[in-house]
Amino acid sequence: MLPTNATLLVIDVQQGFLDASWGPRNNPDAEANIGRLIAAWRRDGRCVRHIHHSSRSAAGTFFHGTAGYDPKPEAAPASCEPIYVKATNNGFIGTTLEQDLRDAGVDTLVVVGLTTNHCVSTTVRMAGNLGFTVYLVDDATATFDRVGLDGGMRPAGQVHAAALSDLSEEFATIISTDDALRALETRGPLVTAQ
Repeated sequence: MLPTNATLLVIDVQQGFLDASWGPRNNPDAEANIGRLIAAWRRDGRCVRHIHHSSRSAAGTFFHGTAGYDPKPEAAPASCEPIYVKATNNGFIGTTLEQDLRDAGVDTLVVVGLTTNHCVSTTVRMAGNLGFTVYLVDDATATFDRVGLDGGMRPAGQVHAAALSDLSEEFATIISTDDALRALETRGPLVTAQ
């Protein structure tokens, strides 16, 4: 069952990812799906927590105080929703996220955001290692093309699929947006549709 205090964790859904330097990406509907999940969590009176990346350098895409740091509209935090600002790939490092979750009695996270193979993956791995039950929403995450060690370009879809595969079962259960919404609507178990 999805506990009533299961937190929706929204990672780095920020304007900086619109910069052309990131290149092509997969899953163009990720932000729309994130918006659907945030709306459902809010309607249900459940907790939404946001993680924002802050570049250490003024030249960084997510430097605090620049437009790149700002959230995308689909993931704009409500005034009552906590925001954790990180400077690493891990939402738990240098923030009070773990302690706040423990204090609230939260043991289950539903994770969405950008990018699948970097900050999402790093935060999910840590959450799993810390003992949280983690559901990662595959169509509410996305990433970009990436150069492989052989110098060849790996398409974003392949990078995304590999990252999800590496996280599956050991660190998280991979689900879809519809799986998560169905669990909220029916108060049933959070399992993938067959």
